[in-house]
Amino acid sequence: MKVCFPVQANDGFESEVYGHFGSAPAFIVVDTETNDVRTITNADQHHAHGACNPIGALNGHTVDAIVVGGIGAGALSRLNQSGIRVYRAQAATVQGNIDIFTAGSLPEFMPQNTCGGHEGECSH
Repeated sequence: MKVCFPVQANDGFESEVYGHFGSAPAFIVVDTETNDVRTITNADQHHAHGACNPIGALNGHTVDAIVVGGIGAGALSRLNQSGIRVYRAQAATVQGNIDIFTAGSLPEFMPQNTCGGHEGECSH
């Protein structure tokens, strides 16, 4: 399974998970079967608030799941419609969240938990 993590910087498994999907500078994709790691530059980082194109942000790469600190309702909906499940990060790093994810303990993002804006209105 390919699990994607929005990050500020690529520090491999020690990368800190970014707080917002759409504005993350990059994504780290971990293949949980092989432990291969790939970095993707966010192709949609600079967009108007609420106009995130999450599939475009992944720049043509296919993932099965995303783990993030926060995400907007529109991005969550578009990802879910594309068959990508989105989970709420529970640890600071990619490795910490991989451990929780593979144990089946990461909560899935629901629409009522999404970000309403970037001025203190987020529920994370």
